[in-house]
Amino acid sequence: MTAESGNKPLQGSDLAGPSRDFSSYCEAEFERRKNSGEAFDEAAYREAMEMALRRLQVLEEGGHA
Repeated sequence: MTAESGNKPLQGSDLAGPSRDFSSYCEAEFERRKNSGEAFDEAAYREAMEMALRRLQVLEEGGHA
């Protein structure tokens, strides 16, 4: 998913615990940066957020990331 789609990646009822908390934090930070008036790479932010969130989910499920 890209920032242009307007969707919130990996967010919803499938997230719980630390993943949900991290996703909520990232969405709030995304909005803060977007509204700060300073240039920021939305697509790179989303990509990094999704990569970190996927890794966190693997760790939560007892896997090794």
